[in-house]
Amino acid sequence: MREHLDQQLTRLNHDLIKMGAMVETIIDKAVNALKNQDLELAKNVYKEDDAIDEMELKIEKECLNLIALQQPMAKDLRRIASALKIITDLERIGDHAVNIAKITLEIGNEPLMKPLIDIPKMAEIAQNMIKLSLDAFVNQDIELAKRAAEMDEQVDNLYDTVINEVFQYIQRDSKFLNQGIKLLFVGRYLERVADHTTNICERIIYMVTGEKLK
Repeated sequence: MREHLDQQLTRLNHDLIKMGAMVETIIDKAVNALKNQDLELAKNVYKEDDAIDEMELKIEKECLNLIALQQPMAKDLRRIASALKIITDLERIGDHAVNIAKITLEIGNEPLMKPLIDIPKMAEIAQNMIKLSLDAFVNQDIELAKRAAEMDEQVDNLYDTVINEVFQYIQRDSKFLNQGIKLLFVGRYLERVADHTTNICERIIYMVTGEKLK
């Protein structure tokens, strides 16, 4: 029975990594669509989100079957319960990518107030956080989870920079008001992506140690 449980837990790891990769990709596509004003790519983000939702349901079913049929104890149970929490955060990250794509479609072909620099940087760091956090889950690596969570501060700092720049543009010319507000929302969505990833890291630490750490 232990061998069978280990096989199923390994499959769970693979599926979580796959879902994480899908989420990294959707963030990348959403921000690139905005940066390049690629409306077709923005529309494609919606399809990617549907696939992420399906993956969430698949993993949820795997977890519930493991609990019902294998009756895991202690650490294995924390691992499965953590996976259930993690896929919720990953699914919400996908939703934020859709929100960014929606803003891209709203802006359309209207010239951007400035070339986007800090928003793509935020996305890049957030994507790296997601990858590191899921590596930490698979390897049950507390230090890696902490390192990923600490990157949240970099995203927050960049978000502050985005806020300041947007307000400067709006103060210079009120024509930037509408687009500026939309870009602030994009920054906020990416900041929330980093927050969700920090939640994942906290859950991993609990999974390994049994202790909650903020």
